[in-house]
Amino acid sequence: MNPRPNAARSGGATLALSVISFFLILTSYYVLRPVRDQLVGAAGSSSLPVFYAIVFVVMLALTPVFGWLVARFPRRRMIMVSYLSFVICLVAFVPAFVAQDRIGAVALGRVFFVWVSVFNLFVVSLFWSFMADVYRSRDARLMFPFIAFGGMAGALAGPLLTRLLVLRLGVPAMLVVSAVMLLLALAALLSLSTREEARDGASAAPLGGSILEGAKAAFAQPFLRYMTVLMLLSDGIATMAYALMADYTKAHFVDNAARTAFYADLDLWINGLGALLQLTLTPLLLRGLGTAWALVLPSVVNLCLLGWLAVHGPGDAMLFGFAVPLVAIVQVGTRGFTFGMAKPAADALYTRMPREARYKGKNFIETTVWRFGDLLVTTGLNGLRAVGVGIAGIGLICAGLAAIATEVARRAASSPDLAPESQDVADDDA
Repeated sequence: MNPRPNAARSGGATLALSVISFFLILTSYYVLRPVRDQLVGAAGSSSLPVFYAIVFVVMLALTPVFGWLVARFPRRRMIMVSYLSFVICLVAFVPAFVAQDRIGAVALGRVFFVWVSVFNLFVVSLFWSFMADVYRSRDARLMFPFIAFGGMAGALAGPLLTRLLVLRLGVPAMLVVSAVMLLLALAALLSLSTREEARDGASAAPLGGSILEGAKAAFAQPFLRYMTVLMLLSDGIATMAYALMADYTKAHFVDNAARTAFYADLDLWINGLGALLQLTLTPLLLRGLGTAWALVLPSVVNLCLLGWLAVHGPGDAMLFGFAVPLVAIVQVGTRGFTFGMAKPAADALYTRMPREARYKGKNFIETTVWRFGDLLVTTGLNGLRAVGVGIAGIGLICAGLAAIATEVARRAASSPDLAPESQDVADDDA
């Protein structure tokens, strides 16, 4: 039976399931994030190198596991095993948070910071690898902004849920709320996978190959090399802003609940900017001027913000008549443009690569490379402070990184190994 007469209906259902899935995934994550971040704020940025060192070691251990799953199991089973594992872990954390006073906030905070970081990277990266498998290049530029906007809506709903429920239900109950959201996301993804397998069974097959091929691809293929460098540069900027914000909250908030509320508000501003971009400028760029503009513009914005920080230095800046910490403006701007523009553009580019790159190479870059960058940047930040470099100097250094990232982003979007935008990538490498 020819499925073409129902193509429009099928495409609409596919998009709806994709949007719902990502909404639930990011709601699950952003229920947890303010709890994690206030622990970092209590410790200050000096503790981040240790946190990120543990995360990096965990990434090195888990990346081969992810590669093995992709190589050996069909897509449906891989998604089910991965997401259910994180749901089980969330539930397992509940007794630990019930006994938080006995365990100690610092010890629990280190473990939870590492786990939430792994949760974010693997769950979200796997989702976008799946999306790059489902959508072809000609559809991705149209659909990905809507999917990303669904995620941004979840990123707004998560902090709101946390602020609404945590004082009534307590912190342990928030883990259950997050687990329920992730289970619902899994149900939507399994439904989407079943629909796509019925239409294209080959794309659901295991990829085969070595568990280390993701790392090899990241250094062997031009596009993935560019994305690796861009990840390190962009992560350097984002992690710097995150560390400076940790020091700001440590200096200005002594109450755990107040820090949690501040970080929830910060997430709302970041994700609100991202949602606004995905509703307005990002679709116009992706559909009109092309993916390159949407990948390059966030680096230009970073350059401007960091130049402002280098000139202005620490302290407050006037924004719409209000005194706002400049480090907060930098974090909102850098992360908002990353989530609202750069991420949809990068994910659209991955649709023009073979499945091996979409799953293994992409996951390696967005897990191991990312966390190596975190460790490198936070260690370097502590070193700069040890030799007397202040916030203005750090801003100037990061502005230089943003200038380099602008050129790397341009080259990534025009990499010679990307398939033409009008051409679907064949999956005969599966």
